[in-house]
Amino acid sequence: QVQLVESGGGLVQTGDSLRLSCAASGRTTGNYAMGWFRQAPGKEREFIATINYSGGRTIYADSVKGRFTISRDNARNTVFLQMNSPRPADTAVYFCAARLNTVLLSTIPGSFDYWGQGTQVTVSS
Repeated sequence: QVQLVESGGGLVQTGDSLRLSCAASGRTTGNYAMGWFRQAPGKEREFIATINYSGGRTIYADSVKGRFTISRDNARNTVFLQMNSPRPADTAVYFCAARLNTVLLSTIPGSFDYWGQGTQVTVSS
């Protein structure tokens, strides 16, 4: 089992920056990719970014490319999402997820094995 706990959400204004963190615990040995997703009220869960275990490969959604950056610190079992120039459209609950025992990246929520409880991000104009 792997437990994921997100933190760092809150209320920000357009143009501010925000960094989300996701701490993993439990069976965190071996290769595991990490991802960030978000879900706004009335909408489906949306892929944001994913990163492989070494941190050398990433994939971003077009909607956040150039504004958000995913990174990880394996010594601390933590993955980050740096959100620069957030917009009101970025308002959502943000979730991190882990995909175990794979070197392949995926953007599909159903391919991830474990999920955090989510952290609310609200961007005001």
